[in-house]
Amino acid sequence: MKSKRLCLLLSLLVIAAAAAVFGIFSEPEGIPVLNYHQINDRDENLMTVSTQEFEEQMSWLRDHGYYAITASELADALEGKTELPKKPVLITFDDGYIDNYKCAFPILKRHGMKAIIFLIPDYVGVYPNYLTWDNIREMQADGIEFGSHTLNHSVLTDLAPEEASRQLRESKQAIEWRTGRPVEYFAYPCGYMNADIEARVRAEGYRAAFTVELGNTKKGDDLYALNRVPVFGAIQHTLFRFAARMRCPRFVAGLESLRRSLAEKNCDWLLFFIPVI
Repeated sequence: MKSKRLCLLLSLLVIAAAAAVFGIFSEPEGIPVLNYHQINDRDENLMTVSTQEFEEQMSWLRDHGYYAITASELADALEGKTELPKKPVLITFDDGYIDNYKCAFPILKRHGMKAIIFLIPDYVGVYPNYLTWDNIREMQADGIEFGSHTLNHSVLTDLAPEEASRQLRESKQAIEWRTGRPVEYFAYPCGYMNADIEARVRAEGYRAAFTVELGNTKKGDDLYALNRVPVFGAIQHTLFRFAARMRCPRFVAGLESLRRSLAEKNCDWLLFFIPVI
């Protein structure tokens, strides 16, 4: 009993310290850009949010006054061209899984939400777990945007410079040819990027690019290294964790940074006291 109380006390002290440092009690600055992958009731992994959980999360956004914007509206605001409505949120999906059409799309429509999906053109209409071009055109007609995630989900920092540029250029061209719309936004596969890759994204005509770094986006940020708020599944209390990431992303990022630091220093026993949010 004493050990349990000690563990609880230590956990509370860690949370209180992190809250003081990362401002859990202050209104979060900037615009949340949510990062999803799969939405279905089949796969049970961190990259998959169940349809019920996704429905609850979209309902939470609507009930708390959030307004879903497009990537173009976000870019316009970050460049100081327009003002956004109160409590904007951008919803993004990486990879272009078929369940984005079968499961997420109906829920988005039901809640009046917009989104952007970052496609891997070499997978579209080829593998059964990915969208078809007919799916994409139907979603596009209903207000869903599409961006690039390279031709075949290549990690750009692992490629020769010429191949990295080809991946950026030809994936953009392929999606534009199939959809008849300009492709202006890019998401780095696995979030890996550096100054050279960022310069190549800019040179290939993209307007903005997204990482997987946890945090909100605000004016003054580098348009080619924008933060997102990853949303994970297969975790208990998912809606609580979702709300925590929306309300205090700096706090959650601080906890994640602390957990990584402890793991790197082989202090695994201390991880017990650091909550996963």
